[in-house]
Amino acid sequence: MTSLDTQLNNAQLKRLVEISRILNSATDLEELLGSIIKEAAALTNCEAASIMLLDPKSNELYFVAASNDIPESMCNTPIPLEGSIAGAILEQNKPLHIPDVTTDPRWNQNVDEAIDFKSKAIMGVPMRNVKSQPIGVLEAINKLAGTFSSQDVETLSTLADLAGVAVEKARLIDELRHANSELNELDKIKSNFIAAASYELRTPLSYITGYSSLLREMATPDTALQIDGIIAGAERLHQLIQQMLNFQYAIGGKESLTLNHLSLTEFVQKMARTIKAKAISRKLTVNVHISEDPLYVMIDPVVMGVALISLLDNAVAFTPSGGQIDIHAAKRNQEAWIWITDTGIGIPNDQFKRIFTHFYQLDTHMGHKHEGMGLGLAISHELIELHDGRIWVESELGKGSTFTVVLPLVSN
Repeated sequence: MTSLDTQLNNAQLKRLVEISRILNSATDLEELLGSIIKEAAALTNCEAASIMLLDPKSNELYFVAASNDIPESMCNTPIPLEGSIAGAILEQNKPLHIPDVTTDPRWNQNVDEAIDFKSKAIMGVPMRNVKSQPIGVLEAINKLAGTFSSQDVETLSTLADLAGVAVEKARLIDELRHANSELNELDKIKSNFIAAASYELRTPLSYITGYSSLLREMATPDTALQIDGIIAGAERLHQLIQQMLNFQYAIGGKESLTLNHLSLTEFVQKMARTIKAKAISRKLTVNVHISEDPLYVMIDPVVMGVALISLLDNAVAFTPSGGQIDIHAAKRNQEAWIWITDTGIGIPNDQFKRIFTHFYQLDTHMGHKHEGMGLGLAISHELIELHDGRIWVESELGKGSTFTVVLPLVSN
């Protein structure tokens, strides 16, 4: 090997390393294919280059990129594996060099006529994925000086292998984007359905509640017990509908927030008063401990109210009769911290994160799930994060739980 050959090899090797970096960083398939044919033509010093990819469904090849403009009709025309040069390269999974295509019966001159080009010599190599399975063909056409050499074959094969892996990755990324787009669309449909169903259910529910209350006043003692059951069921349904409506706040994002400069001290005290009646009915004690430090925050009072009331409802629901709920608010590290502590059933360690996911319901020690849709804590988590806040839980089975909410402080 001459010194010039060594320099050429080293230069090409260096270029292939650089190409590998470029291909691995590319995620757009069309842009990636354009880079591959450009490098193929440059590295082999040829007149043109083209790429055909295998359609796994039809098991046929299709033109996807070329240094010459490909008519749209050609892109949509399949190239059968049997009886074609590209098909032979793919099926044999090895390079093929044809010095004079006019002497090969597999050559299709219609391609040249369609793009106003004259092919003389073709060197084609398979493009392989990470499993070394052929997924396409890379062709270099018409060497500009001399004939295609073994070094050209090796260079193009190396490029094709790099390209094959990159193309497969780009395809997977494209499929993932498409799947994510479909999931987002399904999520939007689900959200719209929840909103529509919630609003539509409120009107008939108000009739049920209203007429039941009216009948309750005129009922006999025996009938009154049955009507009480109807009213209790209607109230439960109202809570579920409200939870579904609250879900929309989380979907709305930050743009839907109407932020106000508020005293967190007054806000927390208001939330505590809201929950006290329900707590008393279950024979629970509610204690509020507020720091004397001024605590001002920028929050949407309606949305944050939904988040905190949901946490307090959760504490009431999971704390047995005679238990206690403590609400603390204080300044810590230039932030406002809120703790909601109960003496309830507690949460297993392995469920600390799962309780903040949509539709997840905590199993009690009796093996039964608590009534509800499993949205309350998930919604609280999302609404608090919309306010650039944080939330987590600490708990011990049989001894209770503490939910901590942290919000950014603002100046008075």
